[in-house]
Amino acid sequence: MRAIGVTEPGGPERLQELDVPEREPGPGEIRIAVRAAAVNPTDTGFREGMGVPDDLDPPYVPGMDAAGVIDAIGPGVELSVGDRVAAVVNPRRPEGGAYAAKVVVPQTGVALVPDGLDLVAATTVPLNGLTVLRALDLLDLPPAGTLAITGAAGAVGGYAIELATARGFRVVADAKPEDEEFVRAAGARTVVPRGDDFGDAVRAAEPGGVDGLLDAALLGTKALGAVRDGGVVVAVRPFDGEADRGIRVRMVTPADYLADGVRLKELLAMAADGRLTIRVAGTLPAAQAAEAHRRLAAGGVRGRIVLEF
Repeated sequence: MRAIGVTEPGGPERLQELDVPEREPGPGEIRIAVRAAAVNPTDTGFREGMGVPDDLDPPYVPGMDAAGVIDAIGPGVELSVGDRVAAVVNPRRPEGGAYAAKVVVPQTGVALVPDGLDLVAATTVPLNGLTVLRALDLLDLPPAGTLAITGAAGAVGGYAIELATARGFRVVADAKPEDEEFVRAAGARTVVPRGDDFGDAVRAAEPGGVDGLLDAALLGTKALGAVRDGGVVVAVRPFDGEADRGIRVRMVTPADYLADGVRLKELLAMAADGRLTIRVAGTLPAAQAAEAHRRLAAGGVRGRIVLEF
């Protein structure tokens, strides 16, 4: 079976087509014939060896977002062969992640893709959408609370604005001038310049500081000034530095939601009816995964590049 991965961690040039074993689904598992796999920053880190378990032997197949068609099911599965589905895939396992012609996953982390939502669009939802929902849970903001978002024009940031606004929170988001229109349209009440002065800019708009911060741009302590005393910060990577003023720092990890097919179903429904804005930055054949990784590393990508199988 064809997959895209590395036999040795390194740069994008190490990504290559591999011939890997095809696995049959066991009890409670389904096998997806992958049609689309989104490219995320976590994929580039995994390619470089970040987070690869010591006991995991190569090859390493990246990819955490898959969408396709069920082609086999194990005992006890309620879904059917032929169903269009999307799933979060764990690449830190012997068979690897979503950059493969077929992936076997537990049915608990799978959701049907609604009619009217194509598979390329659907594959951009699982990892980033579930990250945001988990972040909002960890933030535990008060009703009508204020939320600051860094990296607001990115895939996580864009979903965060829409999902937070849908819950009634007031959003203060950062943006470059060319991204301000999108960020405002997504629902941000206040937009401030992107950069290291984020904290001061937020305080100018919210003198008491915001209740919570979702740090998708990984500003770390540079953004703490935006948060009120006793507020909460949620980071999508390990937080750089120490918090003060009673501010609590929490981190989202994919392990928190690998089996959250119920909430994935809700997100896909929101995408299908336009409540969640899908942004596909482009598609490439799976064999050109290296080029997709180069584009992502170069920056400026809005939305997700999607590999097609």
